[in-house]
Amino acid sequence: MFKKLFAPIDLTKGQIYKVIVIFMIPIFISYIFQQIYTLTDAIIVGQNLTASEVNGVNDVSSLTFIVLQFAFGCSAGFSVISSAKQGSHDQDGVRKSFLTQIILSIIISIILTIVAVALIDPLLSLIGLTKEHGGDTYDSAKEYIFIIFLGTICQVAYNQICSLLRSIGDSLTPLLFLIASTILNIGLDLLFIVVFKWGVAGAAIATILAQGVSAILCYTYTFIKYPFLRFKKEDLHIDIKFYLHHLKLGLPLAFQFSILAIGLITLQSTIIKFDTSITGVIIDNGPAQLAYGAVNKIQNFLMCPFNALGTAMLSYVGQNYGAGNIKRVKKGFSTSIIIMLIIYAIVLTIALLLMIDNTFLKIFYSSSSITDKTAYLGRINLLCTIPFFPLVGMVYIFRCSVQGVGNSLFPLLGGIGELLARTLICIFGPYIFVSTISTSLDLFASPWPYIVTCLADPLAWLAADVCMLGGYILHINKPYKKYLKTNEITFK
Repeated sequence: MFKKLFAPIDLTKGQIYKVIVIFMIPIFISYIFQQIYTLTDAIIVGQNLTASEVNGVNDVSSLTFIVLQFAFGCSAGFSVISSAKQGSHDQDGVRKSFLTQIILSIIISIILTIVAVALIDPLLSLIGLTKEHGGDTYDSAKEYIFIIFLGTICQVAYNQICSLLRSIGDSLTPLLFLIASTILNIGLDLLFIVVFKWGVAGAAIATILAQGVSAILCYTYTFIKYPFLRFKKEDLHIDIKFYLHHLKLGLPLAFQFSILAIGLITLQSTIIKFDTSITGVIIDNGPAQLAYGAVNKIQNFLMCPFNALGTAMLSYVGQNYGAGNIKRVKKGFSTSIIIMLIIYAIVLTIALLLMIDNTFLKIFYSSSSITDKTAYLGRINLLCTIPFFPLVGMVYIFRCSVQGVGNSLFPLLGGIGELLARTLICIFGPYIFVSTISTSLDLFASPWPYIVTCLADPLAWLAADVCMLGGYILHINKPYKKYLKTNEITFK
């Protein structure tokens, strides 16, 4: 029964809500384990290392995001083609797309690694961490991010094979190997950090090794489980148009993911200003950074079901669009909104429970690192973002559904809108409530500068939804005959 529930399914058939939910469940569990993967690092680092080392790891999350999400966006865009091929029952086309995705992912990984490693110091300066004023936090951040960037290809490879498998209706295989990878990561974390005392370097090495091993095993199992994905001699012929078509769908989504990271960097740099003195020195172990680091991880965890729903919709829409069934695409979109609202009710309850006795902080930090300031700022942050989670739920649904029909423009516009909103709010919003603009912000002279900063995320989500609404209207919510008359399915 369990095997049947999570077996690869044809997303073009069956009751829509059942198909979406059943396909989404393994993806959701996968994302939960990905967060456990991340949270394990945070918990072990938070409980065993200094506040400066903890802040160093927390502060660079947005920087690793900007690099890795570019590659992840490419994989998501590429998978739209394999989804459409699967929907039209073109197994040769799926296999050809698979090989194309692997080659492009390798090239992108190499380029990203070289560029990212060369730009580490400029990237750190973007969030306000410099060698002159960052102290131990700067040293920890640089050590951690350097290792993560060197292992870019491991993380990209795992994400690519997962995207491909989900595009053909298999959401179980990525889950199984992610569980194994998470267990391995926990063991390596304990070995490298607790036993070997390698500090933040140990956390980074554990992450890279665990994902690399998982990617290799997942590729191996895929070739065994799906014989039609084993490459043939004729697949080695390079079709430039086919490669360009993958890039046409992948690059806009990649740029969207990356420009979102730029907005997060702006937000991170503003948070650091609340912990920075007039002289530019980080003080008091960085209560704002500690609060933001914990809340950010909690939010990422709580966003897992929304993200999983979006990922499920990418494959669902792609397969049904490839099959020429736009009516089913439209009904699936409406159904996904109802599912999202049910998810929100559950997530809101969990968030409120985590606020009791500052549980959301105690998960990550030792008692010596949790101050009244950190708890106060963390509660404000949660209360400013969690109530608006339906907005981010719609971001995932809009982005993946419109991308699934082969349109990359509106998801890109949504990313630009989100970037502009978050950046403008972070740059100008906090200073509305202070008399002078400086490099630092007084946390407790008034709570409003910090509140405005925390509201940057919800307002950015709203901006993205507004920008992508046109994509839904033009590419999904059309009369069926008019759609078929004016749009050709061109996943060639």
